[in-house]
Amino acid sequence: MKKLIHPVTITFLVVTLIITLQFLLPKRSIEKFSDEDLREAALSRDMSPVPKNHEALLKVIDNPENPMSREKIALGKELFFDTRLSRDQSISCASCHNLKEGGDDNLPTAIGFHGQANPFHLNSPTVLNAALAKAQFWDGRAKDVEEQAGGPVQAPFEMNMTPREVEERLNKDSNYITKFKALFPEEKITFENVRKAIGAYERTLLTRGSYDRFLEGDNSAISAAAKRGMTLFIVKGCKGCHTGMSVGGQSIQKFPLRNYFSDFVGMIFEPDLRIKESPFPFINQGGFLGRDNTLKFRVPILRNITKTAPYFHNGSVEKLEEVVRIMSKYQIGNEFTPEQIDDVVAFLKTLEGELVAY
Repeated sequence: MKKLIHPVTITFLVVTLIITLQFLLPKRSIEKFSDEDLREAALSRDMSPVPKNHEALLKVIDNPENPMSREKIALGKELFFDTRLSRDQSISCASCHNLKEGGDDNLPTAIGFHGQANPFHLNSPTVLNAALAKAQFWDGRAKDVEEQAGGPVQAPFEMNMTPREVEERLNKDSNYITKFKALFPEEKITFENVRKAIGAYERTLLTRGSYDRFLEGDNSAISAAAKRGMTLFIVKGCKGCHTGMSVGGQSIQKFPLRNYFSDFVGMIFEPDLRIKESPFPFINQGGFLGRDNTLKFRVPILRNITKTAPYFHNGSVEKLEEVVRIMSKYQIGNEFTPEQIDDVVAFLKTLEGELVAY
C-alpha cells in the first residue's frame, strides 16, 4: 500500500508554490502618463487643489450650521492657543497640534493633563486640512471639526475639563464676553459656541504646496520621481481611499485588508508573540481596534504626511518608507519594490505645504 504524503509536506509545497508564483508570473508594466494626462487622472478622481483665497475657501469649507466670519475665525484662533481650556491651564489645543510641525505633536501617543498618555496609545491626528475630512478622530466618531473640538477638552487624560467649567472660566473674562456677544445670540458664553469658534478657525487651516501647483498646470512643480510615484498612487489603487482635496479622511476603511500565511511561517523561526497576537503588521500597543473593535479606521489625511511621524494609530512605525511598504502589501495586495516605494515617497513629499493666509 502506497504511503500518503504527510499533510505538513503538502502545506509546505502549497506555500512554496504561492510564494514562487509572484516571481514566475509576468509583471504588468505600469501605465505611463504625460503631465497633462497625469493631472487629468488626478482631477477626475477628485484630487483637487486647495483654494487660494478666502472667497474660494468659503465655497469649499463653510459650514451652514456654523457660518464662518473673519471675527469668528479670529476668536477661534484665540481659543485654540488658550491654555485656560485645560484644568491646570498648561495645555492648549496647539500643544498637541503644532501648526509649524505638521499639525500634530510627533509623539507615538498623545500626552495630556499631568503627563498622562492616551490609554489606548493613540497619537494626535493632524489638524491641518482636517476640516476637509468627512469624519474626525481615528475611529471617525465625530462628524466635523466643531464636534471634534469638544472632545480633547473633556477627556480626563487630555485637557480634563467639563463644559460647565469651561463656561464658568471664560465668562469671567470681559474681553471674551464682548467677542462672543458680537457673534452669538446667547447672553453668556456656552461650550457649544466655544466649539463653533474653534471649528471656524480650524476650517482655515488648509495648506498648499507643489502638488497644488502641479494640479493647477505647473508641470515643473514636482520632480520626475514624484510623477512616477503619483502615477503608482493612482493606478495601483491608493487613491481609492486617499482621495479628495485632503488626500484622505473621506471614508472609514478596514485595516489591514489582507493577511498572509507567510507572516506566520516566518514567526516560527523568529517568534515575536507581541506581533503574532496583533491583527496589524506591527505591535498592537494600546490594544485599540478601531471603530467598535472592527479594525475600521478613518483613512488618514496624507497632506503633510512627511511631517507627522511616527505613523499609524499607535505610532508603531517610524519611517514613511515602511508605511508605504505595509500599505502596498496589506491594503493593495501588491507589495511595492524599493524603487517604487522611493517614487511614492517622492510624491508624498509634494503634499507638504504652508498654511494659506486666508
